[in-house]
Amino acid sequence: MSFVYLDNAATSFPKPPQVVEAIAHFLTHIGANAGRSGHRLSIEAGRIVYQTREALAELFHISDPLRIVFGHNVTEMLNLVLTGFLRPGDHVITSSMEHNSVMRPLRALEREGVEVSVIPCSPEGLLEPAEIEKAIRPNTRLIVLNHASNVTGTILPVKEAGEIAHRHGIFLLVDAAQTAGVYPIDVEADKIDFLAFTGHKGLLGPTGTGGLYIGPRVPLEELRPLKRGGTGSRSELEEQPDFLPDKYESGTQNAAGLAGLEAGVRFVLERGVEEIRSHELELTARILEGLSSIKGVKVYGPSDLSLRVGIVSFNVEGMEPSEVALRLDEEFGIMCRPGLHCAPSAHRTIGTFPKGTVRFAPGIFNTAEEVEKAVEAVRKIARR
Repeated sequence: MSFVYLDNAATSFPKPPQVVEAIAHFLTHIGANAGRSGHRLSIEAGRIVYQTREALAELFHISDPLRIVFGHNVTEMLNLVLTGFLRPGDHVITSSMEHNSVMRPLRALEREGVEVSVIPCSPEGLLEPAEIEKAIRPNTRLIVLNHASNVTGTILPVKEAGEIAHRHGIFLLVDAAQTAGVYPIDVEADKIDFLAFTGHKGLLGPTGTGGLYIGPRVPLEELRPLKRGGTGSRSELEEQPDFLPDKYESGTQNAAGLAGLEAGVRFVLERGVEEIRSHELELTARILEGLSSIKGVKVYGPSDLSLRVGIVSFNVEGMEPSEVALRLDEEFGIMCRPGLHCAPSAHRTIGTFPKGTVRFAPGIFNTAEEVEKAVEAVRKIARR
């Protein structure tokens, strides 16, 4: 049986052929450790890593590619900022739609004396910017928001939050796990101080890749590294380098993965973020319209497409999300994700805790026929 993959919010699939080719080329013809030797293969590996920074800088409108730090995923990058920038006595503001990659570090920091304010969002996942400003205190250090919810696809007011942060002399950290590559991001226009992103979703790269943009307002002496060690630079010192990106890039990089990530980002740049977003919203509109017409199916999130990315959560009355997803997979070849999606706070906000929802997340390679097939499968399941 052929299958329909609608789990792109977890990881994008399939990848562009260029991504597979770039990884294979690196492993077959280069294979060296970037920045750790002076021979031609090491230099070529370093060149590929830098080209990946350049591609990402073009995508996110970053003027200096060296302000992009690489890591394994968005979770690692969020932890770098949250645990490295906040101190006991600091206050941080976040929303009730956050992923556990934000909530769990914040709850751990709360036990160490960091004050946390979680602003309630609407049942559609929407956040009023004025509520952010109301929550600011004299000791507020950071605002952290996901750009779009991984549960409902709801877009949060990042640009407004950036303006508020700059007006009050505080900093903005954006979790772009669900928007990088599928929604326009301009770190300077949006006044983003930290942009954490992953490589394996909308950027169409492999797993094990991610990064963090660190803006010029950020005092590097106040952002501690998550780890320390060999960087290939200033090897005569037993102290960690204090410059970007080396301060936060200890240990051997996933250079083969970054070669694949560069190819994924180049694909996005060539296709165009606006075209990708238009395609995904067209598919999302079909899903929303189709599911909303089925008796016994409840759909979550805003009805206004401009307020969401390509993620749709729903439930079938009288059925557990896990049962619906299992039937979709085994009987119809529809692959999706049920449950809490590592975001219990978001599910409390939309009223689906503790069971969660079924989530469809179309991507650039899905077709209208595939999403129609998925909707029809839900219709058949709901009739039973």
